[in-house]
Amino acid sequence: MSLTRFEITRILGARALQIAMGSPVLVEVSEDDDPLEIAKREYLEGRIPVVVKR
Repeated sequence: MSLTRFEITRILGARALQIAMGSPVLVEVSEDDDPLEIAKREYLEGRIPVVVKR
């Protein structure tokens, strides 16, 4: 299933908020990574635990 750009944006925003609030990170990170960059990396590696129901 292909996601629209709006769905991807919503998923990344929600995941970045979770990371900012202390959720465990699912990829390797460095000291200066912000939550949105971490969420993008998780998405690109296919590790975000989110399901889209239409």
